[in-house]
Amino acid sequence: MKSIILIIVLALIGGIIGWITNILAIKLMFRPIKPIKIPILNIEIVGLIPKRKDEIAKNIAEVVSKELITVDDLIKQGFSSSDKEELLNYVKDKIRGIVSEKMDFIPAPFRVMVQGPIDNVINNEMGVALEDIEERLIDKVKEKVVIEEIVEEKIMNLDLLELERIIISVCKNELKHIEVLGFILGGAIGLIQGIVMLIINTI
Repeated sequence: MKSIILIIVLALIGGIIGWITNILAIKLMFRPIKPIKIPILNIEIVGLIPKRKDEIAKNIAEVVSKELITVDDLIKQGFSSSDKEELLNYVKDKIRGIVSEKMDFIPAPFRVMVQGPIDNVINNEMGVALEDIEERLIDKVKEKVVIEEIVEEKIMNLDLLELERIIISVCKNELKHIEVLGFILGGAIGLIQGIVMLIINTI
């Protein structure tokens, strides 16, 4: 009976040690935020994420810009085909209004004769012109908007405590699983240790 209790106690102790160890390992990813120097050993202790924030920001920004979001995606999302049609109709109406206003001095019969060809030109050419303008705008946006730089800058500007909060909130379930896994592995090691001790004592 004592042997069984010893095995259970060792398994529990191992589980608690494994659980606490993994909690500390997770905490040490973020802490200490500011480097702590140990003069005698000449060692500097700092959390993994604070230490490698630059590299993390760069890698995340690279993945986002190459795999998740491109400038083309943003443009397509923000400027749909219905938006193009609406803009085209708006421009056509504006041009017709301006032309009509400028043609007030022309007698009505002649104005009707001229208006038809002008409308044809507007209908035929404005779509092509708008597509050309759109392509030029897209090229300009691509030159000026670099998603990788924007994402990297945003991450670099984040306070480390805020970055810690974001990462923990995103990976909350996974981090909890790591803690539980630490308890299970520690418990298993304690259990094996207890069984080995029991075997040794019986020899």
